[in-house]
Amino acid sequence: MVEKKNIALCIVFTVLSCGLYGWYWLYCLAEDTNRLTGREGAMSGGLVLLLTIVTCGIYGWYWLYVSGEALEQYEVSRGGMGGGHLGILYLLLGIFGFGIISYALMQSELNKYAA
Repeated sequence: MVEKKNIALCIVFTVLSCGLYGWYWLYCLAEDTNRLTGREGAMSGGLVLLLTIVTCGIYGWYWLYVSGEALEQYEVSRGGMGGGHLGILYLLLGIFGFGIISYALMQSELNKYAA
């Protein structure tokens, strides 16, 4: 099941650790998104983290887009409205240097369905 996280604390920990906690947060987001959307065969959190580091963040942008689309499809499958283009929003925020905001928005979506 997906674990609910305090978004403000995640941001504070990321800033205080000079971004190191952000890598852990990315790992958790990838694992939780896969678990929630049923994409167990998708990239594991460790692989997402490794590819993001190796490609200097470029794979992270791709992952933000794909995960945003998956979360939106999950919401629609549960009877939600959808149509918010989460993938594009997360991608643009990441490209323009606001990846932490993408993480926060994604965590907010995950928290809706947390146990």
